[in-house]
Amino acid sequence: MKKKLTSAKDTSDLSVLGNNAGPQKNLEVFPNHHADRNYTITLSTDEFTTLGPVNRQPDFATLQIEYVPHKFIVESKSLKLYLQSFRNEETFYEHVVNVILDDLVAVLKPRRCTVTAAYAVRGGIAMTVTTEYQRKT
Repeated sequence: MKKKLTSAKDTSDLSVLGNNAGPQKNLEVFPNHHADRNYTITLSTDEFTTLGPVNRQPDFATLQIEYVPHKFIVESKSLKLYLQSFRNEETFYEHVVNVILDDLVAVLKPRRCTVTAAYAVRGGIAMTVTTEYQRKT
């Protein structure tokens, strides 16, 4: 017998997927049906943008999120809209990368999660910020 991979119950709590929505801080998740094994999910975008906290000039980064899920998986459209919500935030690189990690850990409760932002050169210096979470067993 063929098992259905995704059920209506898996998507019943998702409010962003399939709807016209703008940038928002709401990260949505769906159940991980393979929580008995370790596997890695990697999501990346080269369109992550924030504003400098002093000069309000845009800062561009390639952002990568890598995690080993436990009970939940992040829904990718909600993640895209969440990341877009930082577009007008005035912040230091180090702060925003840690906020993203904290927000992901709060909703996913993953086994492991790493967020890396490789920022474009500004003033002759490029910066990459990596922050990690490891679940305590």
